Amino acid sequence: MRIAVPNKGRLHDPAMELLESAGLHAVDGADRKLYADTVDPEVTLLFARAADIPEYVSDGAADAGITGLDQAREADTGNIESLLDLGFGQCRLVLAAPEDGDIRSVADVAGKTVATEFPNIARQYFEERDVEVDVVEVSGATELTPHVEMADAIIDITSTGTTLKVNRLAIVDEVLSSSVHLFARDDVADDEKVQQVVMALRSVLSADGKRYLMMNAPEARLEEVRDVIPGLGGPTVMNVESERGDGADGDAAGEDDAMVAVHAVVDERDVFETINELKSVGASGILVTEIERLVE
Repeated sequence: MRIAVPNKGRLHDPAMELLESAGLHAVDGADRKLYADTVDPEVTLLFARAADIPEYVSDGAADAGITGLDQAREADTGNIESLLDLGFGQCRLVLAAPEDGDIRSVADVAGKTVATEFPNIARQYFEERDVEVDVVEVSGATELTPHVEMADAIIDITSTGTTLKVNRLAIVDEVLSSSVHLFARDDVADDEKVQQVVMALRSVLSADGKRYLMMNAPEARLEEVRDVIPGLGGPTVMNVESERGDGADGDAAGEDDAMVAVHAVVDERDVFETINELKSVGASGILVTEIERLVE
């Protein structure tokens, strides 16, 4: 199985870090190499421009690829599908026009010229809204085109909107919300190895922002503990083997002294409050650890 990965830019490092966390460590993947083996002998990485990855997957040069949803939509190959949103590289593709101009809505763009690096997305966007425009493809500096009379409006990528503001452009409408996805060709999407990669990546994403709690708790107050940490389908409860001392009358200690071990997964943002609540219901020996992967 070959997975196409961005060879540079802002998407390369997060993609490689995610693959590493999922257990697909690159072997001998030095800079400027086109390929890299992984610790899985059945999986090879292919490095390519993010914009070219949909075509690589579509044409069979790779079986799967990691790139932006915007790049896949623009390629419009018709035979690749998103298997997993990887949750990074978020950005928006927006329609924007000069702040001091007369374009305030999509309808105002009718009969005008729109410059963009995403002509396929732009044409589909306007066709769906029954607005006729002249789409001009440019290869860079899209935000400058309205100021040099090349276009009346633009469709361009923005993350924070700062570049648009600097160039005195106002957002008219959002065209597409994008992030990085794992894509595969239709004919291999259900293959066992592809699905194994999906599961491995999903396990890393599922663990993000989660913490594993372990503690001892009085068995008699277990229901109160469950109310505090329902966890994923409820906490895991195990008996604690320990010696019980004798009471004053020589009898074994009562069952109210019995302790159980409780394990649960909780959101990281809830850890502080959860620990305080657990202490209030008698939990002790509370241990919090990070989770590298979580297979649900």
